[in-house]
This record gives sequence, structure tokens and C-alpha cells, in this order.
Amino acid sequence: MTQPVFDTELFLRTALTEDIGSGDLTGNAVIPKTLQTTLLMNAREPLVASGLIYLPTLFEIIDPSVTVTLAISDGERAEAGAVLARLSGPARALLLGERTALNLLQHLSGIATATRRYVDAIAGTNAKILDTRKTIAGMRFMQKYAVRCGGGTNHRMGLYDAVMIKDNHIAVAGSLTKAVKAARANVAKGIVVEVECDTLAQLDEALNSDVDIVLLDNMSLENLREAVIRAKAKGVLTEASGNVRLETVRGIAETGVDHISIGRLTHSVTAVDIGLDAQA
Repeated sequence: MTQPVFDTELFLRTALTEDIGSGDLTGNAVIPKTLQTTLLMNAREPLVASGLIYLPTLFEIIDPSVTVTLAISDGERAEAGAVLARLSGPARALLLGERTALNLLQHLSGIATATRRYVDAIAGTNAKILDTRKTIAGMRFMQKYAVRCGGGTNHRMGLYDAVMIKDNHIAVAGSLTKAVKAARANVAKGIVVEVECDTLAQLDEALNSDVDIVLLDNMSLENLREAVIRAKAKGVLTEASGNVRLETVRGIAETGVDHISIGRLTHSVTAVDIGLDAQA
């Protein structure tokens, strides 16, 4: 399957339509049509920015006369009080896009900020922080972009760009070995084949099959260390996953695993606090 193309403008238009509907009753009633103003987008807490790249397109859709000036770039850290962007133009247009812009920036910057915390926590090890497919429908490309802004690495984008054999695949196929053989027989050469393993016995079966990566799911640190030794002896990459938290990620990384995948980066991340305020 060919990788889908993410239509940024279509996504933003859909988001705006959801909020605006037939028009902004409050803005149209309260704000004079000809009034021009400048609003500053400010960080209200320390954060790593993500989503600023989408602001010019968002406001271009609303009103081409709006000027968006970015003060920092996505992926940069910002302290509380720092200006992220300056928006100038018709006041009605700026307020029309305020909530959609903030929702997007707060969510994506939340992902980037959380990712950076995990990346910093494992600094000095050889492990990389990965995201997962546990994303909000329709936002996967943006969320995975935010992970990259935070210094993380994207796992497979979808079902179409790598083979990931999990417990249900194994159950239906009849065994792990059968599932791997079927995958190798039916996918193009060069496609990565990864297998989820819950136990060391299952790991050994995977390592005796033709796999590229083993996903070590919810293993203890002791079992992770042993799994890494066995996998490295076979030249197979390792990925740890399952209930990874900021307070546990360092210990996981120090077992020697190559990758640590974290679903909470995208499926339950906390938005950061960003404001849009009138210029003093």
C-alpha cells in the first residue's frame, strides 16, 4: 500500500469549520469589522514548541491579510513568558482562529515537551525513544511530527510500512514461527519484520526465526537485560514497551535495549499552557 499523503490544509479547514460553523456570533457582535490588532502567543510554562509551522496556513485560510511572525521554531525550548508568535491583522479574524490555533499548539507542544523529558532522561545511553500507533484519529502525522520536535523517533507510521507480529497474529497463524514464515513469504524484501515477545521462551523462538526486531513487552528489568544479551548475539535489534514511565525509563534504557516505545506520548499526553494575549 502506498503511504497516504497528509493534507494539512484540509485538516485545518475541517478543524476551523467544526468551531466556526455559520459564524462567530460573539466576535461579529462585539468587534468592529475594521478593527486591526496584534496578539502575542505566549508560553505560560516551560515547553518545547511544536505546531507553530501550521499557524501561517491556519490564518491564511481565515483571512490572507493576517500576518503571522514566528518568534521561535518548532523543536526549540521556550521558558514561561516567552513569545512564540506574533499575529497581526483584523481582530475578528484573529479571534476566529484563536481556539483552533491554541488547541493545536497546546496539544502538539505537549507531545514535544513530554518526548523531550523522556529523551533527556535516557541521555548517555544508546536507546532511542519511539512513539506508537496509539494516536488520535486524523492527527497521526501531526502527532508524530511533534514527537520528532521533542527529539524522539517515529515508529512505523501505519500498518503499511512494516510488519509487526503481535499476540493475536500469532494465535491466528498457529505459532510465532508460522507467522514469521508467512510474513517473509508474502511481503517485499527489505520490509522490517518485528515480533512481540512476552517471555524469554517466546524470545528464543523469535530469534530462531527470520526477524529483524523483537518487541520485549512488559518484561522485568532482569528479563530485559537477558533478552538484550540473547538478541545481540543473533544480531537482532530490541525494543522495550509496556507501561513505560518517566521514573522508569532510565532503568529500561540501561538494560541496553535499542528502542523504547511509549504510547502515552500521543494517546494521553497533557497539553501545555499557551496563551494568546493582546500586545501591551
